[in-house]
Amino acid sequence: MALVGPEPISFNPCRRLTSDLLAERRTEVPFPPGETSFSLSRTRQFADYPLPVLLEAYERFGPVFTMRIFHGNTVWMLGPEANHYMTVSHASNFSWRDGHMGDLAPFLGDGLLTIDGDFHRRSRRIMLPAFHHEAIAAALGTMNLEIDRALQEWHRGQRIDVYHWTRRLALRIAMRSLFGFDPDASVARIDAARRFEQGLGFWSRDYFLQVLRGPGTPFAQMQSARRALDEVIFPEITRRRASGERGPDLLSLLIDASDEDGEALNDQQIRDEVMTLLFAGHDTTTSTVAFMCYEPACGTSSTACSAASARTPECS
Repeated sequence: MALVGPEPISFNPCRRLTSDLLAERRTEVPFPPGETSFSLSRTRQFADYPLPVLLEAYERFGPVFTMRIFHGNTVWMLGPEANHYMTVSHASNFSWRDGHMGDLAPFLGDGLLTIDGDFHRRSRRIMLPAFHHEAIAAALGTMNLEIDRALQEWHRGQRIDVYHWTRRLALRIAMRSLFGFDPDASVARIDAARRFEQGLGFWSRDYFLQVLRGPGTPFAQMQSARRALDEVIFPEITRRRASGERGPDLLSLLIDASDEDGEALNDQQIRDEVMTLLFAGHDTTTSTVAFMCYEPACGTSSTACSAASARTPECS
């Protein structure tokens, strides 16, 4: 018997906007101090370069403040105490799915990042053994092999786009160690790293472009990337169910696992967790390694630093 998942999220921007406005009108608790009036200029500044906008609000209102971005008020809580309040001591007061984390659902689906409540807790219990110390230690061999393989491509005098190089490396490691995928066999059909970047790139587009639907829009391109990645994930789930092949990886665990009530994940739920963990397993690592190379380059060569992109730094 499969776990009962959450209600589907509407991807219609008009419905989401209306839902946000109605939820704000029903709010009985006052918002923290801040900039709560509608401002198209503030929305544009936040979309183009959010950090100065947030730092100015932090200086004016402190670590908890409200800021209206486009149509809705957003409450910002900064600092370790706020993180503990939201994720540990008072986590039941918050819904990730009803907030901005739910915006990831069109690409990732209903994985751990976009679900709440009992379904979230049961899914975590099913997946927990894959993240025990022994399982993580066993993945080190795969990590070292992939790192050595990737570094063989580097040559003196060569210009390397570190951001894209790291994304492909981290995604290969995640595909092999978490799910037992053969990256070379999968990439023979699609460029998984490029498709992930295409899908995640939707959220870096102008907000006013994100609400568009139809052929050629950023949303359509993101959905195209999702379909291409699904063409790798779903056949692998089907193949393993039919053959009984299993390995020391998370995908094998997800296929066979069930909770104390005998409920298991169906193919769609497994796919959503695979996508979520592939995202979590490579995206932050990509940014961290890229900036790790970017910062020393800034310290040693101001000319190189001014010419480099903060998102895709290059190392020579």
